Amino acid sequence: MIHPSAIIEDGARIAEDVKIGAFSIIGPAVEIGPGCEIGPHVVITGQTRLGPGNRIFQFASIGEEPQDKKYRGEASGLEIGTNNTIREYVTINRGTADGGGVTRLGDDNWLMAYCHIAHDCQVGSHNIMANGATLAGHVIVGDHVIFAGYSGAHQFCRIGDHAFLGMYGGVSQDVPAYVMVSGQPPRPRGVNSEGLKRRGFSAEQVRNIREAYRAIYRSGLKRDEALAMLRERLPEQPELAPMVDSAAASERGLLR
Repeated sequence: MIHPSAIIEDGARIAEDVKIGAFSIIGPAVEIGPGCEIGPHVVITGQTRLGPGNRIFQFASIGEEPQDKKYRGEASGLEIGTNNTIREYVTINRGTADGGGVTRLGDDNWLMAYCHIAHDCQVGSHNIMANGATLAGHVIVGDHVIFAGYSGAHQFCRIGDHAFLGMYGGVSQDVPAYVMVSGQPPRPRGVNSEGLKRRGFSAEQVRNIREAYRAIYRSGLKRDEALAMLRERLPEQPELAPMVDSAAASERGLLR
């Protein structure tokens, strides 16, 4: 199950059924849960913990020091959930003291080749990051978000549930839940209605979300005014809660 050329440093905790390919290096503070498959030439280092069922392809670098000039070697970690697919040349850095100390990746995420998740990012579950998608430090990503090829987010940005970032779209402000962003420079283009339908949202729910989008982006109301109006609809339209919550939590301002 572990290739003879792999280097497993003393102290690493590896479940019995884990597969590790040729020339991979596993650091002394790494924990790998059951059912994981680590390809050849993979480096996993630092205080990194992988839950069950993750698959990591060749040449990925997982848990390396943060690319932050303020980092001075303090203890920090990386936590990866279950059943994630991490393809070739993906890099995921652990956290920093300034950012809470831990980078997190949830469950059932699909990270295609050359993606990068920087220090202190908090990434949810069921997300897709296409080739070359990049998150700068401290980015918060919800669930069911799609990053098209070479898209990304500036540090400290928030990307809400079910959002969609189009190809080459690098956002420097927050994207609320359900919102589709595309173009150069990227701008909101409506809601991710096709993705919502695929995930079981009804036609009525999608219509309600579209109306909420218009209230935030097209009505001329200030953000707080629009959100106050949408909060009144929550008892009958609970599907609006992710959009309202993500827009209210914005500190960098909403991308417009």
